[in-house]
Amino acid sequence: MRDEEEESILAKWLTSTATLVLAATIVFTGCSNNNGANAPANGGNEPAKTETPAEDTAAKGQDTLITARGGDSASLDAAIVTDGESLKVTEQVMEGLLGYKAGTTEIEGLLAESWEGSADGLTYTFKLRQGVKFHDGTDFNADAVVFNFTRWSDPKSAFKFEGDSFDYYDSMFGPDGSRVIKSVEAVDPSTVKFTLVKPQAPFLQNIAMPSFAIGSPKAIQDKKAKYKDEPVGTGPFMFKEWKRNDSITLEKNATYWQEGKPKLNKVIFRVIPENSARFTALQNGEIDLMEGVNPDDLSVLEGNTELQKIVRSSFNVGYLGFNNKKKPFDNPKVRVALSHAINKQGIIEAFYGGLAEPAVNPMPPSTLGYNGDVQDYPYDLEKAKSLLAEAGYANGLPEEITFYAMPVARPYMPDGKKVAEAIQADFAKIGVKTKIESPEWATYLDDAKAGEKDDIFMLGWTGDNGDPDNFLFTLLHKDAIGSNNYAFYNNEEVNKLLTAGQSETDSAKREELYKQAQVLIKQDAPWVPLVHSTPLLAGKANLKGYVPSPTGSETYSDVYFE
Repeated sequence: MRDEEEESILAKWLTSTATLVLAATIVFTGCSNNNGANAPANGGNEPAKTETPAEDTAAKGQDTLITARGGDSASLDAAIVTDGESLKVTEQVMEGLLGYKAGTTEIEGLLAESWEGSADGLTYTFKLRQGVKFHDGTDFNADAVVFNFTRWSDPKSAFKFEGDSFDYYDSMFGPDGSRVIKSVEAVDPSTVKFTLVKPQAPFLQNIAMPSFAIGSPKAIQDKKAKYKDEPVGTGPFMFKEWKRNDSITLEKNATYWQEGKPKLNKVIFRVIPENSARFTALQNGEIDLMEGVNPDDLSVLEGNTELQKIVRSSFNVGYLGFNNKKKPFDNPKVRVALSHAINKQGIIEAFYGGLAEPAVNPMPPSTLGYNGDVQDYPYDLEKAKSLLAEAGYANGLPEEITFYAMPVARPYMPDGKKVAEAIQADFAKIGVKTKIESPEWATYLDDAKAGEKDDIFMLGWTGDNGDPDNFLFTLLHKDAIGSNNYAFYNNEEVNKLLTAGQSETDSAKREELYKQAQVLIKQDAPWVPLVHSTPLLAGKANLKGYVPSPTGSETYSDVYFE
């Protein structure tokens, strides 16, 4: 997906891997990498260009960014979380071998200067950046990379602490017993070799995800379980303080390896649950940046010259999930019936201000392999009643069901409780009574993963790396049960198609596999895709250098105030 298509073994092999590149619109192109021996220190990429102040911001004026979000982080160990509220913080502190170029899912070198893949797609060799240190002063090197990947992959690791679950590793590289990565070895202090069991088309895209950021082995060994509250990485900012449900404070890494970065001395993440309260705080100058702008506040935002509107490209899906392991939601006919009872367009008009489109499939239309021929279940209460009757529930469901509504605003769900209430009202019309519950965010995620307390639930997903595998396999393959497959959905034919899609390197064949899977998923209706939203952010007018990522989180290393 790079602008410069350079010839390499890996580039030829991975021309099928489609990724997201944002300019005026989202487009997908083949992925290639600079693997040449004379590659510059940035791995063949020029840094994303941003406006640069004439003098250091700290010397001229404001040097602290205060950004507000709807909920607190669940943890600050990037390897054990899947929620955006956690990853948007860890991305400032931690770095991986690869990352994404600003505003895109185009891979670029971070802790790896260059990389090369074998012709058979079974080995990858990364040349590491030398002279980089963790925030605790220890050296970043090949042994540190091996330590982290071993920690994530070994279920008996002494550094998998109580409550830890490496969900992204299991989702991206397979659970224990069917791992894609066979081994990770330190060839020398600045060279790491990955050997795979089988080719994985999105391997480099996966490696670039913020969940695979490299933490300090010494910090993990010394802090043990406390590490999840006090992360230590190589990133532009260092962890300083966490006041639960209030704020997280990060400070500048004065010895950061990228010269001239970061431009800020401090970043503070504040928790302000209500969208309107965050917007008021922005207008009053109490914060500098916020997510989750209410559509009703858009005209006020656009009319205030001291503020700026920021649009994050739509690359997400918000959905209503059914707990497929619980009756009566183990019956596809019941799930399809309830799919007919949801007025998606009404939800968009009421809660998104039109800044969303109804979702048909579990991934956005801009993704490789999206099946535009799949038809949605139209809003039809009579059809819903008829299907319930066919399933043996002519008078509706006999018992009240537990409906988990999101307690925090997310890009794909600006007000989970209100959307839940709208769905609750429609369900009541077909004899389905619901009890809405909204536990604290970390508890909400834990409960949804366990699947013991919820009958139906609301969640969503923002794509991590631009690849369809990151939506379909990550959310709906049986191997993702216990991590991101909160619906406990398991269709063996779908599993086979998604597993084949991971290994297939021919783009056209890969696309067809995903299209077939979407047909079966629609028939099974494990959850109702609700919307693909266009997330709105707002910031002070003098905030510069901020480039929103389609993945939902980005580094603040280039941010400054004019």
